[in-house]
Amino acid sequence: MALTSDDISRIANLARLELHDAERARMLGQINGFFDIVERMQAVDTTGVVPLAHPADVVSDVTLRLRVDAVSEPDAREANQRSAPAVERGLFLVPKVIE
Repeated sequence: MALTSDDISRIANLARLELHDAERARMLGQINGFFDIVERMQAVDTTGVVPLAHPADVVSDVTLRLRVDAVSEPDAREANQRSAPAVERGLFLVPKVIE
């Protein structure tokens, strides 16, 4: 799927962008280049390939693993809220700015 200069002009108009001829030509090359990459990726035969939930799942003996989600710092909420002008039930109270 390749775009034309008219397609770029229409997209620029819809986006309310003013593109000069040089900018339009550059955008045409960049977007068509992107579409070329997508077409090459779609041409790859992926039958029998199991989708991955995470890229690290490919290798089982990787030393670089996601760290355990554990609290590593003390709870300093009360100390941080001492200087706040208003606090209610552990939350900072701020003035209403939108009616």
